[in-house]
Amino acid sequence: MIQDTCLLQFQPVDADAMAKMLPYLRQHTGRSCDFSYGGILMWVDMFDYHYAIHNDTLFIMGRAPGTGEFTEPVTTFSVPLGVMPLEESVKVLRQYCESCNIDLIFSAVPQEDAERLMAIGGKEMTELPSWEDYIYDAQALATLAGKKMSKKRNHVNQFKATYPDGHFRFMKPEDVASVRNVISRNVDKEASQSREACYERKLADILLERIEEGDENLIGGLLCIGEQLAAYTIGDIIGDTLHIHVEKAERSVAGSFEAINKFFAEAVTALHPEIKFINREDDAGDPGLRLAKQSYHPLYLLKKYNIKF
Repeated sequence: MIQDTCLLQFQPVDADAMAKMLPYLRQHTGRSCDFSYGGILMWVDMFDYHYAIHNDTLFIMGRAPGTGEFTEPVTTFSVPLGVMPLEESVKVLRQYCESCNIDLIFSAVPQEDAERLMAIGGKEMTELPSWEDYIYDAQALATLAGKKMSKKRNHVNQFKATYPDGHFRFMKPEDVASVRNVISRNVDKEASQSREACYERKLADILLERIEEGDENLIGGLLCIGEQLAAYTIGDIIGDTLHIHVEKAERSVAGSFEAINKFFAEAVTALHPEIKFINREDDAGDPGLRLAKQSYHPLYLLKKYNIKF
């Protein structure tokens, strides 16, 4: 990671840093998972996130992997959040990049912010189609009401009929050990040796560790059949949006994915009526995942862009 030589003093992002960053993240109104608490924590190693706070404004710097339009890893920035006007915060980043002899590139910029950046000097805007977040109506997922959701509703009813002792409850710190032991052994057995499955479990474990340590900014949910764990999920709330970061279920338990999806949305929105939307993140360009996310009828896909100055 490039060292700072100007106004911005970047430090590595860790759990302690997140406490300082969270008030700024809560100022973002664009519903992107890239500005969510769990979204940053999960990907801090992959993107080597660093942060700086200057003039009551949060700056986040990362390293975009050498994929897509980048042939090798490159330093990128998130849209600054805080009291500084966007044009002023961009000037600070321009100064930083000039001192480090690097290009100023903003990555994963939501569409409304992309337009603002282009209006103040952005030169190139590149769409990131595989990074589009799926945004849903919160009540639609919590109730599964209506004809469009009939198949999902039927799967949930099948789960209830097959497992009368099935129930949902929120995850507690003391639950994490059993979640690790049971879920890591049993979910996605057919892919248990794949690199992707192993990496997914690593990302999930980052959030499980935080819950185990009592981090109340993350919300975990469990689907149980009696005392047996059938599924779990983890999310967090920013503004009017519930962000879902992890969702794992026993494929052998019919309706488990649909049930944990509905019961978590239902329980969290009941406690937090301010939630109007649910972000279930991107499909990473995976056709199967795309079909699964589309089957819940998103309100819209939140487009993202790279902006180069």
